Amino acid sequence: MLTPTARLLEFLELLQAKPLITGREIADQLRIDPRTVRRYVEALQNLGIPVEGQRGVGGGYRIRPGYRLPPLMLTDDEAVAVALGVQAAGRLGLTGSEEAVDGALAKIHRVLPDGLRRRVEALESTLDFTTRVTRKAPVTGNTVLVLADAIRRRHRIRVTYRAFSGDETRRELSPHGLVVHSGRWYLAAHDHLRDDRRTFRIDRMLRLRVTNEAADDRPDGFDAVAYVRTSLARVPWGWEVEVVLELPVDEALRRIPATLAELADEDGATVLRMRADSLDWAATVLAGLGCAFSIRRPDELRASVQALGERLASSA
Repeated sequence: MLTPTARLLEFLELLQAKPLITGREIADQLRIDPRTVRRYVEALQNLGIPVEGQRGVGGGYRIRPGYRLPPLMLTDDEAVAVALGVQAAGRLGLTGSEEAVDGALAKIHRVLPDGLRRRVEALESTLDFTTRVTRKAPVTGNTVLVLADAIRRRHRIRVTYRAFSGDETRRELSPHGLVVHSGRWYLAAHDHLRDDRRTFRIDRMLRLRVTNEAADDRPDGFDAVAYVRTSLARVPWGWEVEVVLELPVDEALRRIPATLAELADEDGATVLRMRADSLDWAATVLAGLGCAFSIRRPDELRASVQALGERLASSA
């Protein structure tokens, strides 16, 4: 439920977004009665904001033409940071709709000085990202804020979690950290139902509730990013691949993402382990490393590597 102050600010946004809005429209959108609308008008007028009322058919409320709220005093660097932050939020799947991003940018534009606003708008219209836009797994800002607060205050949460199969289970979690990877939001947490640490897709969380029960402490030195990377690399697939690379492990770590494979130094040998649904795809990944390698398992991978080599040779 919105507080009176929050409703007053939302009322101000309505007045700025429309040249004229009726008292009934305000009451319906804010879910307040007409008497409260008049109180909000008086409150804004007492703050020095010239809200005018027009009676009769076609009448309503408006901010006096020509009046603008004081500009938001941001330096050029700060304005760029804010505008890019809003765009990046949409790119990272933080909002459920494009309207949320567009609305936030419109509010920022309204309170920037004209010269700086024009430069920020130019940046927004000309800038693009190399990362792909993710629209399949958006999460709401409120969900992320609730989880972040639970982590900071060390409270357990209860959620209904929908698995990839569609099955739903009730979970009680001690949240440890939020991680964004490839446009998806993940929660690293201790799962009290499984009595183990797990990684959860936040877009699959339903009916989230924070409890008053204290969360379990994170392990000493726990790194949420490293944990999520490792857990994603261990997702079960059709084939388990194990290969010895003729490449130092440090260099291998630079060439292959931690979410794609696990790399280990075993008695001076760099061992790559990963899971794949397609051995042809795995062969392509190995060829892209640019080093010699020997296959430990599965034997079927040898045929995929040989077929890839023949295709490359024929193309050359």
